[in-house]
Amino acid sequence: MIGDEATIRLDLNNPVVQENLLTLENAERHAAMTTLNKIRQLTWIQLYRDQDLKWEKISSIKPPQGIDAVYSLRISRACRATAHRDGDFIRFLTIAPDHDATYGKA
Repeated sequence: MIGDEATIRLDLNNPVVQENLLTLENAERHAAMTTLNKIRQLTWIQLYRDQDLKWEKISSIKPPQGIDAVYSLRISRACRATAHRDGDFIRFLTIAPDHDATYGKA
């Protein structure tokens, strides 16, 4: 099923994301994995409305070629991720332990 009612599919294949995720402190990594598990059970409408995840468009950085917009979402108390939607997939670009880095300020 494609569309906002579809269950979100995760794409964590980006080497930057893998490096970011695997080098988090244990508590943050566990929190991030819990959040990722939550996301994969949501529909897009649920993700957009979830106040804990805070899915928001980042207008302060230019999206990479071929991507319409980059979004930020909360992965843990200390970490935010950048991602974009590609059909049913949420394709992660970064997982940053530094909140400001997510918005291109670091």
